[in-house]
Amino acid sequence: MTWLRNFHWPHIGQRIVKTAVAVFLCMVIYYGRGYWGSSMPTEAAITAIVCMQPFVSTAAEFAISRFIASLIGGAWGLALLLLLSVAPALGENMVILYGLMGIGILLSLYSTILIDKPDTSSLAAIVFICVVAAYPDIQEPLKQSYVRMLDILIGTGVAIFVNTFRLPRVKRENLVFFVKTEDLVPDNLSRITPAAMFRLNSLYNDGARICLCSEHAPAFFALQMNPAKFSVPMVVMDGAAIYDADENRYLWCERMLEKDSTDLKARMEKQGISFFTYTIHKDRTCIFHNGKMRDEESDVFERMRRSPYRRYLEDDAYDQSEIIYLKVIAKEDEIGEIEESLKDLLTRGTVRHVIRHQAGGEKLRSLYIYHHDAVQEKTKERVMKMLQVDEPLLKPEEVINPQGYQSERDVMHFLHRIEQRYEPVRLFSRDDDETAL
Repeated sequence: MTWLRNFHWPHIGQRIVKTAVAVFLCMVIYYGRGYWGSSMPTEAAITAIVCMQPFVSTAAEFAISRFIASLIGGAWGLALLLLLSVAPALGENMVILYGLMGIGILLSLYSTILIDKPDTSSLAAIVFICVVAAYPDIQEPLKQSYVRMLDILIGTGVAIFVNTFRLPRVKRENLVFFVKTEDLVPDNLSRITPAAMFRLNSLYNDGARICLCSEHAPAFFALQMNPAKFSVPMVVMDGAAIYDADENRYLWCERMLEKDSTDLKARMEKQGISFFTYTIHKDRTCIFHNGKMRDEESDVFERMRRSPYRRYLEDDAYDQSEIIYLKVIAKEDEIGEIEESLKDLLTRGTVRHVIRHQAGGEKLRSLYIYHHDAVQEKTKERVMKMLQVDEPLLKPEEVINPQGYQSERDVMHFLHRIEQRYEPVRLFSRDDDETAL
């Protein structure tokens, strides 16, 4: 079937595997203690599922807070059982009993808010329910609370143990990963999803060197990738520049020859073609608009000019030597005619051009004109030379998503592939990559 052949199976993440292992260990522990069948406690397994975290650091951070949440839920559960033992009439009416349990849940949740531990509220509620759920078949409230809390603590302890256990891995710190932004976001007007941003920053924090490569100016990173923790300069403007987000400055750019930009602008002005001129002035992207703005340009312009990271100006560029590229926005059926009218200038050998879909309009296209050497491959090599000045053993690693952006699930799968390359499982101590999984 076609749909089955095209179906993309997502990877089985660490959290899925660890959760299954944690539940298995909880069952084994209770089987070893002589519990089985209907007497098999499930509280430990449920707690292990709730407490499992995708990363080691989060398990260590929340270990104490989870213990506190268990004490809170157990304390309120014990309080309700003691109240029912003193006033058993309250438990005879099921509506009143369930109302008291609801109040107990409320108090358990609110208590975690009072101590500023809202992320543990679900665990406190689970402990409370586990303590009181068997009423009225509870003869010894103190023992019931103790046993149920022990179940919860076993589940929490197993979750923390499993979460901190890792197969032997090795960080390949000599690699620089080149990643296209279009593999992380659908277009230049969209933001990366919070889950993908968290995963990307986790890689950065773990020491991975990831160089993001974009067809657009650095201003789009502020929109798309905020608050990414960039550790490597970025390739921007489709290879026409290198930008350091930490220092907020351009490290290098490939400007157009003045003759090329002058001739192209003169031709477009003569033919009544409006266009944008992108320049870099004092580490700021300045964008000048020439000609009468058409409706399709106006829509894009109004959306872009709101950004505090761009400076949109009317009239001609102040300094012709600062021009990085020219851009023409037109409808799909017009862009080919514009390209043809500039053909003799676009094929002179010192410029290159490309037509792309323009975000913001289904039938809009943009014609970009750069210096001939402003290409991503050459600029990546330049980034590597910059980095190799301090670390000569660094090597480039291209990571490409053949399908491009399809959905958030594909992005997470793509970032997982980067993680596998950066920190593969190492079965033996050899240095070659054959032992890496």
